[in-house]
Amino acid sequence: MTLSDTLPSSSTTRDLRALPKGHLHLHMEAAMRPATLVALSERLGIEPAPTNGFQGFTAFSATYRGLLAAMDHDDHLGILMDQIFEDQAEEGVAYLELGVSPRFYAERYGSLDAALAEMLDLARAASAAHGVAFGFMPTIDRTAGLDNAIEVARSAARFAGEGVVSLGLAADERGFPCADFGEPFAIARAAGLQSTPHAGELVGPQSVREALDVLRADRILHGVRSVEDPELVAELAERGIPLDVCPTSNVLLEVVAEIGEHPLTRLLDAGVRCSINADDPILFGPDILSEYELCRTSLGLSDEQLAACAWTSIETTLAPADVKATAKARIDEWLAA
Repeated sequence: MTLSDTLPSSSTTRDLRALPKGHLHLHMEAAMRPATLVALSERLGIEPAPTNGFQGFTAFSATYRGLLAAMDHDDHLGILMDQIFEDQAEEGVAYLELGVSPRFYAERYGSLDAALAEMLDLARAASAAHGVAFGFMPTIDRTAGLDNAIEVARSAARFAGEGVVSLGLAADERGFPCADFGEPFAIARAAGLQSTPHAGELVGPQSVREALDVLRADRILHGVRSVEDPELVAELAERGIPLDVCPTSNVLLEVVAEIGEHPLTRLLDAGVRCSINADDPILFGPDILSEYELCRTSLGLSDEQLAACAWTSIETTLAPADVKATAKARIDEWLAA
């Protein structure tokens, strides 16, 4: 049973599937369907990696890396990519900004650049097949060292304008502060990429402050612990810096004790722009549509607030202008229905 299974039914009639939305905080391997994990593992003759039973962030990270064993085949990346786009289309996603880690595939394809190029080719085909626009967010593992971070940033910069739109920073914040990664993010910004680090998840407001001041973040993934500093919340609101929020992830990784305590409503009420995301569906349960439903039924977000989150998830990105214009018109139509 997942968190969303316990929620009451909503009496609201607007169909959240029909609400155009961006999905900005989704890690590629953890967007795998559970049945696909089983099928790909069986094809390789290995046991499927466990996807539950972890407790705390360290165990979660190890569980995530277990998914990589199922990707050890030339065909599996293409299967995964196509299914991700198919699932996003089914859930009403108009624009997907997919978090990718080319470092995981550099050995198979010969280099970071070759791995990223292969991923982009597969994503273009999947995008055309399923009608979901996309951009890539190559993601630095903050625990892998600065040299690796610079290498990832340079590779991402070389693909700016060719499908790469942002540079991410993930893994355990504790002991690996945003302030350590100013150089790779400067490389990304110089290439025209958005700065989109994880911050304010395991570490409090100081992590968000460093993301703003050192990495010059355009968006912050998570960022929910900003609520611990009212001055920071006011600054986020004034500057229009969005938070790409993942409510279920925050509960299951013990960032908040229970869904009713999640600060998303308080952040929105304070004027902070937020998007709603699934993070790692195969590990946490809900997909993005279920996260929207959870925010409606458990956090009490109105349809106006949900529509505002959906628009934030598209307007604050580097999605093409035509994608933004079409999404805005459809969001307005959804609210008017």
